[in-house]
Amino acid sequence: MRPVVMTTTGLRLLYQDDALLVVDKPAGLLSVPGRGPNKADCAASRVQQQFPDALVVHRLDMGTSGLLLFARGPEAQRQISRSFEARQTDKRYEALVWGLVQGDQGQIDLPLICDWPNRPRQMVSRDAGKPSTTRWQVLARDASKHQTRIALQPITGRSHQLRVHLQTLGHPILGDELYAHHEALAAAPRLMLHACRLSLPHPNTGATLVLGSGVPF
Repeated sequence: MRPVVMTTTGLRLLYQDDALLVVDKPAGLLSVPGRGPNKADCAASRVQQQFPDALVVHRLDMGTSGLLLFARGPEAQRQISRSFEARQTDKRYEALVWGLVQGDQGQIDLPLICDWPNRPRQMVSRDAGKPSTTRWQVLARDASKHQTRIALQPITGRSHQLRVHLQTLGHPILGDELYAHHEALAAAPRLMLHACRLSLPHPNTGATLVLGSGVPF
């Protein structure tokens, strides 16, 4: 289907059928409600205004834009959740990071755990962290701006995984309020991370569904 703007929510609807729907979440919007009435507005509540049967399957950080998937009804939610758990889904992101990344591609394997005194920050812990893997590939380097455009494929789905892995690599994502140093934070007006591609087996047919969202930066 061609993307349409849902008049009741202001979100771009990229895909819709009787089992699932996908919206293009803008940066700065929560995926699910936060604590307190000032954090009630979110992608989930907006989508449910028009699709009351829509249920959350996964989340994007508030600063991250791009593909956000909802299941329609509990059975579809169970099926899609099982696909995520079995790693039958493939998620791809694009980011702008600080510095000129050496090498053209690689893999980051660093276990992550919540940094409780500083939550919601996460941190690397080789002793207590959960296994976390990210594959990356350089798309372009801009020496004049001292930044690199990079494609990211999270193999695991830990909280803030891409952000922490890139910071630990020495290349924080531009505009990252939690993990970027001052220069990298000031280099962009938002977190420069976008969920640009998602593929998964359709919960009804098993056929591979591939969805895409253009990178807005």
